[in-house]
Amino acid sequence: MSAESNPFEQARREGVQDLLNRWAKAVRSGDEAALAALFDAGAAPEFLAAEVRRSRNLAGVPLADWGYEIGSGPETPVPGDIAERLQATDVWAPHVFLRYGIAGADTASTRKPVSLVVARRGEEWKLVSDGALPQYDRSTWRGPWDFGPVVARSVPTDGGVSVVLGHPWQQDRVDAIAAELVTAVPAVTEVWGPQWPRRALVLVTAGQEEFTEQVGHQHSGSDIAAVAVSDAVTPGSDTVTGQRIVFSPTAGERLTEASRRAVLRHELTHVAARSTTVDGSPMWVLEGFADYVGHRGSGSEVVDVAPTVSAAVAAHGPPVRLPTDDDFGAGGERSLAAYESAWTVAEFVADRFGEESLRSMYGELSTGPADQATVDDRIRSSIGVPTQELIGQWASWLSDTVR
Repeated sequence: MSAESNPFEQARREGVQDLLNRWAKAVRSGDEAALAALFDAGAAPEFLAAEVRRSRNLAGVPLADWGYEIGSGPETPVPGDIAERLQATDVWAPHVFLRYGIAGADTASTRKPVSLVVARRGEEWKLVSDGALPQYDRSTWRGPWDFGPVVARSVPTDGGVSVVLGHPWQQDRVDAIAAELVTAVPAVTEVWGPQWPRRALVLVTAGQEEFTEQVGHQHSGSDIAAVAVSDAVTPGSDTVTGQRIVFSPTAGERLTEASRRAVLRHELTHVAARSTTVDGSPMWVLEGFADYVGHRGSGSEVVDVAPTVSAAVAAHGPPVRLPTDDDFGAGGERSLAAYESAWTVAEFVADRFGEESLRSMYGELSTGPADQATVDDRIRSSIGVPTQELIGQWASWLSDTVR
């Protein structure tokens, strides 16, 4: 029997959804008295304190949407120690999601998991915990507002409004990125075309934990300056939710004005291309194309943008293969060389075959995993030469450029 046809489950869902609606309203409005009234007597005081801080920290965020909703999914058992301690009429750990959107920047809301436990006493449901339940692989996502007060800068860009979120002590960094967006968005459009939102949401993180929460454990804030993330893309859909460019906590110290401009344009290129880019496509074309847009028009020399590769070419000769996905994930100098090499490939293709051919090659190769024969066909189709000839011409061009 489904929840819809089971009167008990239907009443349960309706009662908890009403609680979630009142929770969202209290957080968004800053009504701390109404918020406190939603918590069960058995809830940890730290949970309420954290929600009060979240509500205060959200005050400066231009929200278009903020709500909680029950999702589908198998029943999650409530840990026995929690249920026994509460001694409530009913205790439930529903699959709950925070649904939120940022005004101007988000075309649609994104949904993030909440590891919630609620309790009913009589007919009234109350909040108990949003702590992780690792035994069931459940945890609660934390946003920028969970790491301190948030400041926002909204700036007009070609597609509407772009927004930069950071913390008060990062105001200078937030302002600098916001100012850069005004020229960065059209710079990406010049190469990619207008078929993208032409606006963005940028997050400036203040610590490793905050950075990891936004981008996942696969990225280290000490190794990269920024990363573009999004929700999973539905095949065939033009709408991508949850698109964010996330700057690492060390980016402010590591980036010059010129490198910040290049990084922002690089990540905006990923935002622009996300709806047509399939996961598993060769990283050398994805990252090389984004870096090409990032450095386009900067006047920088190859030896300045790709010093690791330039030194290797001078010492050992040019590369004999394209960088592999494993190279990008290796870390250290090998990873750095992979990114630099990918950029030089894109730069070479634009220089030798034209920017439109580079754009065509990206379109041909960004369609997902493919065997080598298919990759060869797609390279030949887009730039008119086979893979090995591309590598040979690129190697010669690189040798001449860094000489």
